[in-house]
Amino acid sequence: MTSIRHPEYRSGVKSDNDPAAAARADHRPDKRKSLIFVVSDGTGRTAERALSAALVQFPGAQVDIAVRPNVRSKPRVRAIVAEAAKTGRFIVHTIVTDAVREELVKSGREHNVETIDLMGPLLVRLTETLATSPTEKPGLFTQLNKSYFRRIETMEFAFKHDDGQRVEDARKAEIVLLGVSRTFKTPLSIYLAFKGWFVANIPIILHQELPNIVTKLPPNRVFCLDTNARQLAELRRTRHDYLKGAAGDYADPEAVRIELMYARRNFYKNPLWAIINVTNKPIEENAS
Repeated sequence: MTSIRHPEYRSGVKSDNDPAAAARADHRPDKRKSLIFVVSDGTGRTAERALSAALVQFPGAQVDIAVRPNVRSKPRVRAIVAEAAKTGRFIVHTIVTDAVREELVKSGREHNVETIDLMGPLLVRLTETLATSPTEKPGLFTQLNKSYFRRIETMEFAFKHDDGQRVEDARKAEIVLLGVSRTFKTPLSIYLAFKGWFVANIPIILHQELPNIVTKLPPNRVFCLDTNARQLAELRRTRHDYLKGAAGDYADPEAVRIELMYARRNFYKNPLWAIINVTNKPIEENAS
């Protein structure tokens, strides 16, 4: 088989002072198999995947991959190289910090352990091409991935909890927007979701009580959207005309004024809720 990963080797040495990890390091692989160490100052997944892709070209090879993640100190490097020297194996690594990577190469030479650098040459070439230096921040790719997937989650949450949908889930939201129709609840929700916030928005409807769950939320999560009645009426006029009057008094200035007064009475009942006037303001300013 191409790759056999025993749990004790996949887990690796978690920290310099981890007794359990040290105990795991005492295990030895089957001598009939090859052992390759994967060393990283991040999770080690990048190097492991690259190694696994290469091993596909060697069908039938029996290989143990010993992953050593979060290697960010010279003592850790020396300990791992010494471990590799005892088993006569080599090291594949993706260390991005210059000092730690140099120590790994140096220690490997001293112990006659071959080290294969998957990241260093690429960083050097990119430095030359882009005329800038790398951050040398371990685990940055993983952090970027987490940010990307969180944004997908928050966007999906915003769409599922738009305009009062699934109001029973409001407690899961980090931000809850309240306001009458056409106070930019949806655009603001989507903008904040793109920034990584879990957002729900709930409409204020004349003569309808707010859902009970809203008043039970932590007040610092609730934001009330207010606006000028005349401008809101003008904004609603576009929809009213598009529906050819089917929306009734939706855009009537006096009806709009009454609707806003009703919304404000709801807002004032909860003095700890923040009230944001969205009149003539861009989404970015309202979000701030």
